[in-house]
Parts: sequence; C-alpha cells; structure tokens
Amino acid sequence: MLNEFKEFIARGNVMDLAVGVIIGAAFSRIVDSVVKDLVMPIVGAITGGGFDFSDYFLPLSSKVTAPTLAAAREQGAVFAYGNFITVLINFLILAWIIFLMIKVVNRIRASVETKKEPAPAAPPPPQDIVLLSEIRDLLKQRA
Repeated sequence: MLNEFKEFIARGNVMDLAVGVIIGAAFSRIVDSVVKDLVMPIVGAITGGGFDFSDYFLPLSSKVTAPTLAAAREQGAVFAYGNFITVLINFLILAWIIFLMIKVVNRIRASVETKKEPAPAAPPPPQDIVLLSEIRDLLKQRA
C-alpha cells in the first residue's frame, strides 16, 4: 500500500496540482491586495466619500449599532453585502487575469506547433518488396 501511495504521489499530475494550488494561493493574495488596496479605494472615491465597500452591511438585529463590519459582527447578525461585493470584484479580476494567461499560453502553444517541422516521409520500401507487391496484385487480378 505504501508503494502504491508513492506511485500516486510521484505521478506528474499530482505534483502539478500541488504546485498549482500553492501558486494559486499566493496569486490569490496578490489579487486580494489589488482589490482591497487599489480598486476598492478608487471605487469608493468615485461613489462618494472615499469609503470602503467591505464595511457595508445591513444589521439583521436591533442590537447591532456598530459602524464597522467587524464590530457589528460581534454585536449580532449582519448582512455583509459590501464584503460580498469586494469578494466578487476580487473573483472577477482573478478570472480575467487567468483568462488572459490562458490566452497567452494558447498562442504560445499554437506558434510552437506551427514551427514544428513535419515528420520526414517514410523511406521508400526496398525494391524486392515492391516487386513482391506487384506480383501479389497481378495474382489477385487473375483470380
């Protein structure tokens, strides 16, 4: 069973997946920072007052009176639609970047495939094979 596990782990797909997950997590942090630190302040400035979307919420309890989402969550249930908007923008940016990356990779693959030289033609069969083939064909015609 241990050997089977070693074979499973040693397969290229599993290792590729592990690398993809690690890079994806790091990339997700970068995109999260772009959204929180660059995009959302600009959106907040455009929509008025320089506010942060992530603190937009609707209290679901009369006990909630806090002005920030973190404090409001401590007081009771809240509908944190601003945080959802931030996460949604984060997702859309990440999806767009991944789309562009895949598009570039597909172009590179296409250019590499067109640059590949076609496989050389098979060498002609030896003369004795050609003669035997002709004899076979003549015998088939007679029968």
